[in-house]
Formats: sequence, C-alpha cells, structure tokens
Amino acid sequence: MNIPPIYLDYNATTPVALEVADAIQPFLDIHFGNPSSAHVYGLSARKAVAAARASVATLIGARDDEIVFTGSATEANNLALLGVASASAHTKRHLVISAIEHPSVMQPAQHLREMGWELTVVPVDSYARVDPYAVAAAVRPDTALVSIMHANNEVGTIQSIAEIARLIKPMGVLFHTDAAQSAGKIELDVDALGVDLLTLAGHKFYATKGVGALYVRSGTPIKPILFGADQEHGLRPGTENVPLIVGLGAAARLAQERLPAATKKLQALRDALHERLAAAIPGLALNGHPTERLPNTLHLSFPGISGRDLLSNVAGQVAASVGSACHSESDAVSGVMSAMGCDADRARGAVRLSLGWMTTPEEIEIAAMILSGGG
Repeated sequence: MNIPPIYLDYNATTPVALEVADAIQPFLDIHFGNPSSAHVYGLSARKAVAAARASVATLIGARDDEIVFTGSATEANNLALLGVASASAHTKRHLVISAIEHPSVMQPAQHLREMGWELTVVPVDSYARVDPYAVAAAVRPDTALVSIMHANNEVGTIQSIAEIARLIKPMGVLFHTDAAQSAGKIELDVDALGVDLLTLAGHKFYATKGVGALYVRSGTPIKPILFGADQEHGLRPGTENVPLIVGLGAAARLAQERLPAATKKLQALRDALHERLAAAIPGLALNGHPTERLPNTLHLSFPGISGRDLLSNVAGQVAASVGSACHSESDAVSGVMSAMGCDADRARGAVRLSLGWMTTPEEIEIAAMILSGGG
C-alpha cells in the first residue's frame, strides 16, 4: 500500500472540507436553479446564495450587502484595483502598493501604470514588513487607492493593516487588503482593520477552487470591470456559481467555529516543526517575521542545498513548495525574498512549509525527520 506524502502546502491550496462538500452536493442536482429565475427552483438557489453571503459577511464583520462573490481571489483583486481606478480616474490617478504583493495585485497595478497612472511601490524590511509611515508618506492628494496585503503568501508575515489605516484614512484615500491567506488562520474584522475593500479566496480555507469574494464597504466608489447583467450588485455579471458559493458559505461558517482554537493548534505544530528542524540542521534560517506571521507558515532556508532539490529528493514523502504556487516552476529568485534583501544562497535554499487543520503531530515528527535527512 502506497502512503501519500505528508501535505505541507496548505498556503497553495487546502483540501475541501467534508462539511463543505456535503453542503455543495444538493446544489449540483436537486437545487440546480438559476438564482435569477422567478420559480421555486430559482428561489431555492437565491436563498442559498443569500445565506452564503451572510456567512461570509459574518466571518469578516461585514454587512451582507457588502460581499461580492467572484470566481477567485485574483478576480477580486483585479476588481478592487481596476474597479476603483475606473471610478476615480477623473480626479485621481495614483496608486500605492507594497513590493511583496501577489501577482494578482502587482499585475493590475502595472497595467494601470501602462494606462498612464502613477504607481508607488513601498519597500519592505528584512522581515517582509511594510513601514506604515512609509505607506502614509507615499500617499498624495491624487492617490485613489492603497493596496497592502494582510499576510504574505510566501513567508507568512502579517502587516500592520490597522496602523496603516489609522494613518492614511484621514487623507481621504481608499484602502484595500488582500486577505486571501488570512481566513481560517487568524481573526478577520474589516472595521478593526479599517479597510474599504478586502479579498478572500475559497480554496485557501477549505472551500473549492474557483470561488472568491470581495468585501466592498458601503459607499466605496467602484465600477465593474466585466459587463453583462446586474448580478452581485452590478459588480460581477454572470449567473452565480451557486454550488461553489454555497461551499464558500459553509467554509466561512467552519472557519468562524474553529477560530481561535485552530490558530493555537497551527502555531503549536508549526513551532514544533521549526524546533525539530533547527535542532537537526545547523545554519537553518527562518525567513519572515519571527512573531508577526501566519500561525501555519514556516519559511526556511536550508544551508548547502537548493530548496527545489531538497523537495525533489523527498517528493515521495513530503509535499511542500519553494514559494508561491503561482510561480513555483520558475528557478528565478522569489520576488518576496528579493524585496527582503536576501542573498542568493539564502534565497536558493528557501522552502515554504505550510500546515493546515488536518496536519497531525505525528506528521510533524515524520516530516522533520525526513527534511533533516534522517528518514
């Protein structure tokens, strides 16, 4: 009997929770109606979408009508940047982002620059943290939007979003955060964070791939970037993907129920893995902030070997990644590590180990032994 590798790549994607799969199933066959239809099948689907919207809103402390369902976090990020830009272009044409944003923020920002917008990219320190005062200093009278990710997908560093909001909101600028990696791992509250827009990704917290959401604070000027009918408050046209939206709602309810216990469990397992590896491997280096990082994320540089070679050597026993799954096939130095000022050897040896709800203490023990060369 073949034993599958220990999965330590939850930041790339999570398995679909059983409760989520069970919630989805009836909407594949029994309740298959179009939410825009007036008959009983449409009403059933419409009610399910509304219930899911309420669950997602509750998870992040928002109002139901402030949630826009999308096909992914990438789409949500594009809608946030391009939608706000479209609504603001007549008066403001400047954007501020950090140097470690996900490509789904970085690329729309670069696109806007090609369209004549001005773009300021704020650097990060060696822990991948943005200085809130540097962000505030970058804001100008013509700044339409600041977009700073909540937690980095590679090294796990959590940004001081609330502090940034405190500094920039009096300047009259809109604030977006990509929180795709945060849901299900740490508490999220849009009012405590002080943001106007916030992105979620279903497959990062035990829903399916192919569904996400954008929180849009009531009154935020934003226009659609796709055109058709008027679904999702007119911001995301197209018939709603009812099964996956229902699944996202179920995942949001699960996350709400499991926090903060899940945070505590993940951090304990992550730290146990780090301790075992550090004891066995002289010169092992931790990347990212030592305390202000996601409880499930352990980004390490192994000495004397490339991270890619290490993971190739243990591929039958441990499944992890060298960084973001969005560009994991490239041998180029990670943009995040480059922004942190890491040297070539440290960047070359980097491996991201990310844990999830299903990770067990036994798996941590075995993975530590394998990754340290003892298995």
